[in-house]
Amino acid sequence: MSRRFADDTLVIATHNPGKLREIAELLASRVGTIQGAAALGLAEPKETGTSFVANAELKARAASMASGRVALADDSGLVVPALDGAPGIYSARWAGPHKDFGVAMRKVEGALSTAQTTDRRAWFACALALAWPDGHCETVEGRVHGTLAWPPRGNRGFGYDPMFVAEGMTQTFGEMEPAAKHAISHRADAFRQLVARCFT
Repeated sequence: MSRRFADDTLVIATHNPGKLREIAELLASRVGTIQGAAALGLAEPKETGTSFVANAELKARAASMASGRVALADDSGLVVPALDGAPGIYSARWAGPHKDFGVAMRKVEGALSTAQTTDRRAWFACALALAWPDGHCETVEGRVHGTLAWPPRGNRGFGYDPMFVAEGMTQTFGEMEPAAKHAISHRADAFRQLVARCFT
């Protein structure tokens, strides 16, 4: 049986301000206080997992143990079948040490050009892990499928959003209003599952 979140404070195990803001918006009506790992001075653990789920669990457990509170971590990324699933769990690393996603998007486009493929299908995946200090962890995974646009469009969102067009849409995630993106995104899919399982 799944465990319900019954605390007033939730730690979000991310140092990414865009991700923290998006998660806070998704949980605003369900959690009293949300604290980011950076504000608490929590170290970022090495992401040594081989899947989104494994990395989310690793980060959530580390933040929960360090803070003594329930912690939520997300591991998400862009999966491109024509690139054998890359960048995948290495999506953030493709942005380099300065987390420049302009560089990362150019790498994706360059790799597609090198592969000489017309297959521009892609999906965003998001694994969410909710961990308690006693080691218990609940994990879900969401996805949104779409295609890759070039050149990138829009300055909303973050990461690879400006080059991703979800199925049935004409705007990139970088162009969409945040509320419209939240309704269909991989993170929203994962949050719907997590809320149903762990939040009242």
